[in-house]
Amino acid sequence: MKELSWRQSWFFNIRGDVLSGMTVALALIPEAIAFSLIAGVDPMVGLYASFWIAVVIAFFGGRPGMISAATGAMALVMVTLVADHGIEYLFAATVLTGILQVILGFLKIGRFLTFIPASVMVGFVNALAILIFMAQLPNFIGETWIMYALVAATLVIIYLLPRITTAVPSPLVAIIIITAITMFFGIDTGTVGDLGNIKRELPMFHFPSVPFTLETLLIIFPYSLSLAFVGILESLLTASIVDDMTETKSNKNTEVKGQGIANFLTGFFGGMAGCAMIGQSVINIKSGGRGRLSTFVAGTFLLFLILVLGNIVNQIPMAALVGVMFMVSIGTFDWQSLKDLRKIPFADSFVMIVTVAIVVATHDLSKGVLAGVIIAALVYGWKSSRIKAVTEVQGSVKVYKISGPLFFGTTTYFGELFTYGDDPEQVVIDFSFTHVWDHSAVVAIAKTIGKYEALGKQVKLVGLNPESQILTQKLGL
Repeated sequence: MKELSWRQSWFFNIRGDVLSGMTVALALIPEAIAFSLIAGVDPMVGLYASFWIAVVIAFFGGRPGMISAATGAMALVMVTLVADHGIEYLFAATVLTGILQVILGFLKIGRFLTFIPASVMVGFVNALAILIFMAQLPNFIGETWIMYALVAATLVIIYLLPRITTAVPSPLVAIIIITAITMFFGIDTGTVGDLGNIKRELPMFHFPSVPFTLETLLIIFPYSLSLAFVGILESLLTASIVDDMTETKSNKNTEVKGQGIANFLTGFFGGMAGCAMIGQSVINIKSGGRGRLSTFVAGTFLLFLILVLGNIVNQIPMAALVGVMFMVSIGTFDWQSLKDLRKIPFADSFVMIVTVAIVVATHDLSKGVLAGVIIAALVYGWKSSRIKAVTEVQGSVKVYKISGPLFFGTTTYFGELFTYGDDPEQVVIDFSFTHVWDHSAVVAIAKTIGKYEALGKQVKLVGLNPESQILTQKLGL
């Protein structure tokens, strides 16, 4: 996979990026409003955040074609802050979140994404697909068969139109057609306007009205730290998914810094903290979006919809947007993973299922991913703690050929490999098939040598690779 330069990532796919960005903007509206309600703030807070974050990340992000805006994962973190201290503290926390993310970006935290195993990644993707699907179900409450028919019609257009033409993104066509039908025939069904009032006003610069004191910092810092890590985690995982979908590389540390800059500025313009959105990113990619222009168009067209077409936007039926999100859910879920459950190692299947279960149960991506990583690490540690020795006697010398990693987790077993009292006067320990990883390993070797010397026997170490030799010489045996 190759990584596009900043200049190349803007205008190589103008038509596809513009049309896909417009599609994403329409899908962003109900999501932003819903996430605002989750956080306990005015719908415009989520809409303003989605505009600012999308536009800023288009310039400063490290993953072209990825959509960032207000998200549910971030909204869940800020609920208590808003309820206990008010919205001004949320704006201040958003600014601090941005600062923390920029710092973490310079510390190159993006490299730690490599520690997330594939089973956790698959679990993350599948859990998101399930959450996206579940989030649409409340829209059916109190609705008649008409709602189901409109959703079905939306899906038919989305999946059948590409067989006729791919000139225009099918989700965009579906939204326009279903909206036109409901307006022309006066069909009574839920609309975007039912979620919350869209004010046709520009976001204005606003310095958070909070005391500039240590007490304020102590209040917002825990929330900002949580928001920073949740945002980074979701953004980097989404970036990896988009990398695979587009077969291109992204700069993860640049993305972290870009997210920070976007959140920092958003906090001064009446917005809440946000991060990458896998649902909208998938819509963008499947609609033909590939470059930074698609993200920029998504943000600017969202503002255009709010300011100029607010009245029309209010009349978009939720059925059309629900249909689009169902498409995203279906397309996001890794169906092959279900077939592979019996083929892959049990531990990997268990990690994937646990990740999905925790994310779906808590609606918190960070908890599910963290649990998955911890379980995977424990499984790896258990498997890695297997160390053994093959022995052979060469004349008056007994040779122990060690295999398996020698680190803190295997030092106890290492010491039990030797029969100190029964061995001859000369013992050779062959490390050709192992590696000495840490201080605990060196201590274990030293103890073994000490036990033999206490019995008046000589020990010779052979086969240490260069790194192991350096470590043992540095620490001393």
